[in-house]
Amino acid sequence: MAAPGWLIERPIAHRGLHDRTAGIPENTIAAAQAAIAGGYAIECDVQPSLDGEAMVFHDDALGRLTKASEPTASRNAADLSTLAIAGTAERIPTLPDFLRVIAGRTPLIIEVKTQFDDDQRLARRVAEVVAGYQGPVALKSFDPRIVGALAELAKGVPRGIVGESSQDDPSYGRLSAAQRFGLANLLHLEDTRPDFLSWRVDDLPGGVPYLCRHLGRMPVMTWTVRTDDQRKNAAAHADQMVFEGFRP
Repeated sequence: MAAPGWLIERPIAHRGLHDRTAGIPENTIAAAQAAIAGGYAIECDVQPSLDGEAMVFHDDALGRLTKASEPTASRNAADLSTLAIAGTAERIPTLPDFLRVIAGRTPLIIEVKTQFDDDQRLARRVAEVVAGYQGPVALKSFDPRIVGALAELAKGVPRGIVGESSQDDPSYGRLSAAQRFGLANLLHLEDTRPDFLSWRVDDLPGGVPYLCRHLGRMPVMTWTVRTDDQRKNAAAHADQMVFEGFRP
């Protein structure tokens, strides 16, 4: 399917319009409400709970943002939902609760986190949740197997592949050199057939996003834009930006 026009209409607030100095942590209800009030689209991340719920949370461990330290997937959703985030009154929301708050008022882009292990349970739960959602929503992942699976699990929902050429994140350590090469060069494209590309801003310009944008007619979203130079780079080489730390 062709990517919908709304995907590139409003700048996307990275993990919501969060500001820890104002008591608004990332990936929270407060961050979503702030983005809506500012007229921005929202990007959020989801991790699985022990009992299979999709939790709006970036990390696969709890230590950076809560007083707990174990893996996010080691606790049930009800337990995770009690954890204070960054010392505020905000708690880790479930994806159904997050969607109820947004209620179609702004576009939402959900990044499905994985361990590159072909576990589709989180993707299945996300697909179940968004199936009944009435607002504009898109799904994306770094994991091409998940992006491919979502074509069947979430029919009619726009899908994007997240990528970068630098690959300096520790999560890539789980993959072989051949797998990393395949990800950086989108060698899976014939199988996954994503509707849009989400590419790291510091890896622009580049051959892969150029070919996707100009030959594949695929919108290019770029992340995470934090500086004036990155913003100029995004404007020159992408159709949409995921921003943080300022208000465009």
